[in-house]
Amino acid sequence: MPFARTPTDAWIRSGRLYVLLTQAHCRVPILDAARAVVRGGADVVQLRQKDSSDRKTLQLALELRRITGDAGVGMIVNDRPDLARLSEADGVHLGQDDLPPAAARKLLAAGQVMGVSTHSVEQAQAAVADGAAYIGVGPLFPTETRGYKNGLGIEFLQSVGSSVAVPIVAVGGITLENVPGILAAMGDRPVMLAICSAILLAEDIEEATAAFKRAMTHGG
Repeated sequence: MPFARTPTDAWIRSGRLYVLLTQAHCRVPILDAARAVVRGGADVVQLRQKDSSDRKTLQLALELRRITGDAGVGMIVNDRPDLARLSEADGVHLGQDDLPPAAARKLLAAGQVMGVSTHSVEQAQAAVADGAAYIGVGPLFPTETRGYKNGLGIEFLQSVGSSVAVPIVAVGGITLENVPGILAAMGDRPVMLAICSAILLAEDIEEATAAFKRAMTHGG
């Protein structure tokens, strides 16, 4: 039976909290973490499984679709448009070294979206021209999770935000302490914040998720 796909506008246009789920950075089994972040108020989750078999990743994606679908939470699969389609995810997220958006689009079903990671204004503009429904922007700050010793900074986020019209997802080294500065810098420009280890490595994943959601919706 097909999963009820979350309407895109429900999380791309009005979502705030985008959680990156990867077992390598979970202190509990990944599906337990998924349930916790959904309960905590995540608007969308992205499955990032770099080091597992296709079969295992597909099974995780199918289980995650059930969890998110039941809760009305958006779901994205990283890198793999084929697995995004098979799991009936809301879409796929592509890096600069993944399939080109035009090729990925051929593997997706109608209604599934593409997000693209960008690290310059030029990449952001190219991603939009290629059909990205949203773009990832970063890393804003140094992050061990992604292997970046330096961040591009909030001014870079502002530059990208003023150069493209699609929704943007800020990523890289985001903590509760720097959320207010990001939101203040963006002003009226909506931005989703992508969080990984600050939530997944917390003692209480649900409460950590809820804390970020409060910070984003009420300014801390």
